[in-house]
Amino acid sequence: MDSLLFIATLPVVLIGYYIYAKDRNKEPKSLLFKLLLGGIGSVFLVFILNDIIGLFIPNFDKMLESKDTLTLFIASIFGVGLVEEISKWIFAYKISYNNKEFDELYDMIIYCVFVALGFALFENLMYVLVGGLSVGITRAFLAVPGHACDGVFMGYFLGLAKYYDLNKNPSMRNKNIALSIIVPTLMHGVYDFLLLTENLMFILIFFVLVILMYIFTVKKVNAVAAIDHNFYRKKRYCTNCGHEVSDNFCGNCGQKVI
Repeated sequence: MDSLLFIATLPVVLIGYYIYAKDRNKEPKSLLFKLLLGGIGSVFLVFILNDIIGLFIPNFDKMLESKDTLTLFIASIFGVGLVEEISKWIFAYKISYNNKEFDELYDMIIYCVFVALGFALFENLMYVLVGGLSVGITRAFLAVPGHACDGVFMGYFLGLAKYYDLNKNPSMRNKNIALSIIVPTLMHGVYDFLLLTENLMFILIFFVLVILMYIFTVKKVNAVAAIDHNFYRKKRYCTNCGHEVSDNFCGNCGQKVI
Protein backbone atom coordinates (compact mmCIF):
# COMPACT_ATOMS: atom_id res chain seq x y z
CA MET A 1 0.00 0.00 0.00
CA ASP A 2 2.79 2.46 0.91
CA SER A 3 4.59 1.86 -2.39
CA LEU A 4 1.36 2.47 -4.32
CA LEU A 5 0.73 5.73 -2.48
CA PHE A 6 4.31 6.75 -3.20
CA ILE A 7 4.15 6.03 -6.94
CA ALA A 8 0.76 7.78 -7.16
CA THR A 9 1.94 10.98 -5.49
CA LEU A 10 5.58 11.22 -6.65
CA PRO A 11 4.92 12.55 -10.20
CA VAL A 12 2.54 15.18 -8.79
CA VAL A 13 5.18 16.35 -6.31
CA LEU A 14 7.97 16.44 -8.89
CA ILE A 15 5.98 18.34 -11.51
CA GLY A 16 4.61 20.74 -8.90
CA TYR A 17 8.11 21.46 -7.64
CA TYR A 18 9.42 22.00 -11.18
CA ILE A 19 6.70 24.52 -12.01
CA TYR A 20 7.04 26.26 -8.64
CA ALA A 21 10.85 26.47 -8.88
CA LYS A 22 10.60 28.36 -12.19
CA ASP A 23 8.69 31.23 -10.56
CA ARG A 24 10.79 34.36 -10.04
CA ASN A 25 8.44 35.78 -7.41
CA LYS A 26 7.15 32.87 -5.38
CA GLU A 27 3.41 32.48 -4.90
CA PRO A 28 2.06 31.93 -1.36
CA LYS A 29 2.05 28.25 -0.44
CA SER A 30 -1.38 28.68 1.12
CA LEU A 31 -2.77 29.76 -2.28
CA LEU A 32 -1.11 26.84 -4.05
CA PHE A 33 -2.52 24.41 -1.49
CA LYS A 34 -5.96 25.91 -2.02
CA LEU A 35 -5.57 25.41 -5.78
CA LEU A 36 -4.49 21.82 -5.24
CA LEU A 37 -7.63 21.22 -3.19
CA GLY A 38 -9.61 22.97 -5.92
CA GLY A 39 -8.25 20.43 -8.38
CA ILE A 40 -9.48 17.62 -6.15
CA GLY A 41 -12.84 19.37 -5.95
CA SER A 42 -12.98 19.55 -9.75
CA VAL A 43 -13.06 15.73 -9.86
CA PHE A 44 -16.39 15.79 -8.05
CA LEU A 45 -17.67 18.48 -10.41
CA VAL A 46 -16.84 16.10 -13.27
CA PHE A 47 -18.99 13.43 -11.61
CA ILE A 48 -21.88 15.91 -11.35
CA LEU A 49 -21.54 17.09 -14.96
CA ASN A 50 -21.40 13.51 -16.21
CA ASP A 51 -24.61 12.74 -14.34
CA ILE A 52 -26.28 15.79 -15.90
CA ILE A 53 -25.12 14.80 -19.39
CA GLY A 54 -26.45 11.29 -18.74
CA LEU A 55 -29.91 12.71 -18.10
CA PHE A 56 -30.02 14.24 -21.57
CA ILE A 57 -27.95 11.68 -23.46
CA PRO A 58 -28.55 8.21 -22.00
CA ASN A 59 -25.58 5.85 -22.27
CA PHE A 60 -23.28 8.74 -23.25
CA ASP A 61 -20.49 7.07 -21.27
CA LYS A 62 -20.85 4.00 -23.48
CA MET A 63 -19.79 6.11 -26.46
CA LEU A 64 -16.22 5.89 -25.12
CA GLU A 65 -16.37 2.16 -25.83
CA SER A 66 -17.62 2.64 -29.39
CA LYS A 67 -15.75 1.06 -32.28
CA ASP A 68 -16.93 3.86 -34.54
CA THR A 69 -14.06 6.34 -34.93
CA LEU A 70 -16.23 9.47 -35.23
CA THR A 71 -18.38 8.52 -32.23
CA LEU A 72 -15.30 7.85 -30.15
CA PHE A 73 -13.71 11.14 -31.22
CA ILE A 74 -16.81 13.16 -30.25
CA ALA A 75 -17.06 11.38 -26.91
CA SER A 76 -13.35 11.92 -26.19
CA ILE A 77 -13.49 15.64 -26.98
CA PHE A 78 -16.77 16.51 -25.30
CA GLY A 79 -17.35 13.73 -22.78
CA VAL A 80 -13.81 13.68 -21.43
CA GLY A 81 -11.78 16.68 -22.63
CA LEU A 82 -14.39 19.40 -22.27
CA VAL A 83 -16.00 18.09 -19.08
CA GLU A 84 -12.70 17.65 -17.25
CA GLU A 85 -11.03 20.83 -18.49
CA ILE A 86 -14.05 23.07 -17.86
CA SER A 87 -14.25 21.65 -14.34
CA LYS A 88 -10.59 22.48 -13.69
CA TRP A 89 -11.00 25.87 -15.37
CA ILE A 90 -13.89 26.86 -13.09
CA PHE A 91 -11.87 26.19 -9.94
CA ALA A 92 -8.72 27.87 -11.30
CA TYR A 93 -10.67 30.96 -12.37
CA LYS A 94 -12.70 31.27 -9.17
CA ILE A 95 -9.73 30.83 -6.86
CA SER A 96 -7.06 32.83 -8.65
CA TYR A 97 -8.18 35.10 -11.50
CA ASN A 98 -9.05 38.03 -9.24
CA ASN A 99 -6.55 37.16 -6.49
CA LYS A 100 -4.23 40.01 -5.55
CA GLU A 101 -1.22 37.70 -5.94
CA PHE A 102 -1.92 37.26 -9.66
CA ASP A 103 0.27 39.97 -11.18
CA GLU A 104 2.42 38.11 -13.74
CA LEU A 105 1.66 35.92 -16.75
CA TYR A 106 3.55 32.95 -15.30
CA ASP A 107 1.46 33.07 -12.12
CA MET A 108 -1.61 31.73 -13.89
CA ILE A 109 0.40 28.89 -15.39
CA ILE A 110 1.35 27.89 -11.84
CA TYR A 111 -2.25 28.22 -10.65
CA CYS A 112 -3.74 26.12 -13.45
CA VAL A 113 -1.03 23.47 -13.19
CA PHE A 114 -1.66 23.11 -9.46
CA VAL A 115 -5.37 22.67 -10.08
CA ALA A 116 -4.52 20.10 -12.77
CA LEU A 117 -2.17 18.33 -10.34
CA GLY A 118 -4.87 18.20 -7.68
CA PHE A 119 -7.15 16.57 -10.21
CA ALA A 120 -4.38 14.19 -11.33
CA LEU A 121 -3.52 13.27 -7.73
CA PHE A 122 -7.07 12.21 -6.87
CA GLU A 123 -7.49 10.41 -10.19
CA ASN A 124 -4.11 8.72 -9.78
CA LEU A 125 -4.97 7.42 -6.33
CA MET A 126 -8.21 5.92 -7.64
CA TYR A 127 -6.50 4.16 -10.54
CA VAL A 128 -3.25 3.12 -8.87
CA LEU A 129 -4.76 1.69 -5.70
CA VAL A 130 -6.93 -0.56 -7.89
CA GLY A 131 -4.61 -1.21 -10.85
CA GLY A 132 -1.34 -1.60 -9.01
CA LEU A 133 2.28 -0.63 -9.60
CA SER A 134 2.32 -0.99 -13.39
CA VAL A 135 -0.62 1.41 -13.69
CA GLY A 136 1.16 3.85 -11.39
CA ILE A 137 4.35 3.79 -13.45
CA THR A 138 2.47 4.22 -16.73
CA ARG A 139 0.42 7.13 -15.40
CA ALA A 140 3.55 8.76 -13.94
CA PHE A 141 4.94 9.16 -17.46
CA LEU A 142 1.70 9.78 -19.34
CA ALA A 143 -1.49 10.80 -17.51
CA VAL A 144 -0.04 13.07 -14.81
CA PRO A 145 2.30 15.02 -17.15
CA GLY A 146 -0.58 15.16 -19.63
CA HIS A 147 -2.80 16.91 -17.10
CA ALA A 148 0.06 19.29 -16.29
CA CYS A 149 0.56 20.15 -19.98
CA ASP A 150 -3.15 20.93 -20.28
CA GLY A 151 -2.78 23.16 -17.23
CA VAL A 152 0.17 25.04 -18.71
CA PHE A 153 -1.77 26.08 -21.79
CA MET A 154 -4.92 26.81 -19.83
CA GLY A 155 -2.86 29.07 -17.60
CA TYR A 156 -1.03 30.72 -20.49
CA PHE A 157 -4.18 31.82 -22.26
CA LEU A 158 -5.97 32.72 -19.03
CA GLY A 159 -2.95 34.82 -18.10
CA LEU A 160 -3.14 36.63 -21.43
CA ALA A 161 -6.85 37.20 -20.79
CA LYS A 162 -5.96 38.94 -17.54
CA TYR A 163 -3.40 41.10 -19.33
CA TYR A 164 -5.94 42.24 -21.90
CA ASP A 165 -8.53 42.67 -19.17
CA LEU A 166 -6.26 45.11 -17.36
CA ASN A 167 -5.46 46.89 -20.61
CA LYS A 168 -9.15 47.41 -21.47
CA ASN A 169 -9.25 45.16 -24.51
CA PRO A 170 -12.40 43.07 -24.04
CA SER A 171 -12.32 41.36 -27.44
CA MET A 172 -8.82 39.96 -26.87
CA ARG A 173 -9.74 39.10 -23.29
CA ASN A 174 -12.72 37.07 -24.46
CA LYS A 175 -10.69 35.41 -27.21
CA ASN A 176 -8.08 34.23 -24.71
CA ILE A 177 -10.72 33.15 -22.19
CA ALA A 178 -12.15 30.94 -24.93
CA LEU A 179 -8.70 29.63 -25.88
CA SER A 180 -7.96 28.81 -22.23
CA ILE A 181 -10.78 26.25 -22.45
CA ILE A 182 -10.62 25.19 -26.11
CA VAL A 183 -6.88 24.45 -26.34
CA PRO A 184 -6.60 22.17 -23.26
CA THR A 185 -9.91 20.53 -24.20
CA LEU A 186 -8.56 19.59 -27.64
CA MET A 187 -5.22 18.47 -26.19
CA HIS A 188 -6.95 16.31 -23.61
CA GLY A 189 -9.59 14.96 -25.97
CA VAL A 190 -7.18 13.99 -28.75
CA TYR A 191 -4.89 12.37 -26.16
CA ASP A 192 -7.72 10.14 -24.93
CA PHE A 193 -9.08 9.47 -28.41
CA LEU A 194 -5.76 8.16 -29.73
CA LEU A 195 -5.43 5.79 -26.77
CA LEU A 196 -9.02 4.58 -26.75
CA THR A 197 -9.00 3.59 -30.42
CA GLU A 198 -6.71 0.67 -29.55
CA ASN A 199 -5.44 1.04 -33.11
CA LEU A 200 -1.69 0.48 -33.51
CA MET A 201 -1.24 3.36 -35.96
CA PHE A 202 -3.13 5.77 -33.70
CA ILE A 203 -1.15 4.61 -30.66
CA LEU A 204 2.11 5.28 -32.49
CA ILE A 205 0.79 8.74 -33.40
CA PHE A 206 -0.13 9.15 -29.73
CA PHE A 207 3.44 8.63 -28.54
CA VAL A 208 4.84 11.01 -31.16
CA LEU A 209 2.31 13.69 -30.17
CA VAL A 210 3.00 13.17 -26.46
CA ILE A 211 6.73 13.71 -26.96
CA LEU A 212 6.08 16.84 -29.03
CA MET A 213 3.58 18.08 -26.44
CA TYR A 214 6.10 17.65 -23.63
CA ILE A 215 8.84 19.46 -25.57
CA PHE A 216 6.57 22.34 -26.58
CA THR A 217 5.17 22.65 -23.05
CA VAL A 218 8.62 22.81 -21.43
CA LYS A 219 9.66 25.48 -23.95
CA LYS A 220 6.53 27.49 -23.17
CA VAL A 221 7.12 27.21 -19.42
CA ASN A 222 10.74 28.33 -19.76
CA ALA A 223 9.84 31.23 -22.06
CA VAL A 224 7.03 32.60 -19.90
CA ALA A 225 8.93 32.06 -16.64
CA ALA A 226 11.76 34.20 -18.05
CA ILE A 227 9.45 37.19 -18.48
CA ASP A 228 9.98 39.73 -15.72
CA HIS A 229 6.79 41.64 -16.40
CA ASN A 230 4.44 42.65 -13.65
CA PHE A 231 1.01 43.42 -15.11
CA TYR A 232 0.98 46.73 -13.28
CA ARG A 233 4.30 47.98 -14.69
CA LYS A 234 4.59 50.00 -17.88
CA LYS A 235 7.41 47.97 -19.47
CA ARG A 236 6.43 45.47 -22.17
CA TYR A 237 7.94 42.06 -22.78
CA CYS A 238 7.55 39.43 -25.47
CA THR A 239 5.32 36.61 -24.19
CA ASN A 240 7.19 34.17 -26.44
CA CYS A 241 10.84 34.75 -25.46
CA GLY A 242 10.77 37.28 -22.61
CA HIS A 243 12.76 39.96 -24.46
CA GLU A 244 11.93 43.58 -23.56
CA VAL A 245 10.30 45.39 -26.49
CA SER A 246 9.51 48.95 -27.42
CA ASP A 247 7.11 48.46 -30.35
CA ASN A 248 4.58 45.92 -31.60
CA PHE A 249 7.14 43.30 -32.68
CA CYS A 250 9.86 41.57 -30.70
CA GLY A 251 13.35 42.41 -31.97
CA ASN A 252 14.62 39.09 -30.63
CA CYS A 253 12.20 36.51 -32.05
CA GLY A 254 9.99 38.59 -34.36
CA GLN A 255 6.69 37.67 -32.72
CA LYS A 256 3.92 40.25 -32.52
CA VAL A 257 3.77 41.61 -28.98
CA ILE A 258 0.60 42.08 -26.96
